[in-house]
Amino acid sequence: MKHSLSPDLSGKIALVTGAGRGIGRSIAQALADSGAHVVLAARTAGQIKALADEITADGGQATAIATDVADEAGVRKLLAETSKIGPLDILINCAGIGRFGALQDFSTQDFDTILAVNLRGTFLCCREAMRIMAAENAGFIINISSVVGIKGYPNQAAYTASKHGVVGLTKSLAIEAQEHNVRVSVILPGGVDTELVAQARPDLDRSILMHPEDISQAVLYLLSLSDRAHVDQIYIRRRSSSPF
Repeated sequence: MKHSLSPDLSGKIALVTGAGRGIGRSIAQALADSGAHVVLAARTAGQIKALADEITADGGQATAIATDVADEAGVRKLLAETSKIGPLDILINCAGIGRFGALQDFSTQDFDTILAVNLRGTFLCCREAMRIMAAENAGFIINISSVVGIKGYPNQAAYTASKHGVVGLTKSLAIEAQEHNVRVSVILPGGVDTELVAQARPDLDRSILMHPEDISQAVLYLLSLSDRAHVDQIYIRRRSSSPF
């Protein structure tokens, strides 16, 4: 499926974490449609293998590598395997989990797990990618946060803390990376029709939510800009009669 915003990414290597479903899957498909060789990373091997088969059947290029982004050795292996394909040009950090509940009832284990995947995982992938991109003096990192990266909602304290952390990490890295000609941006989606949003906000009418393709369009927009243009963050909200 050709997107209305489709930069020519022929010859580029793009790594997408959380590529098995939802927003990550949509982004991976969009990058493949634009010509990139897409490396698909997620914990569920079956999902990314199926997507890789779908992309290659459509004439694209994709490699599936099962990875837990919270595992440091696993992330290093992921980047090493990606580098065998070619120098990494694009990193999309989309891997994330959500667990929800009132703060006073929330377990320390669940809190640690959320931060390990959502924040530590993003940090590890950014660090390993920057080591490659800095040496190449080129690259683009796009982190997927959430509206809760700038807002707070009840029963989402741990998830919100992790996504605020992703925004803060991105802001600092964007400045550090400039001297290496690497651009770094963060996208903060509001309500998107995914399994995670259905779990977090069962009160929402899913018919009014954005689709994952709306977020992949934002990724393509960022990648279509000239290297003169640096976008720190994009906040995309669903159409609504209220700001919530």
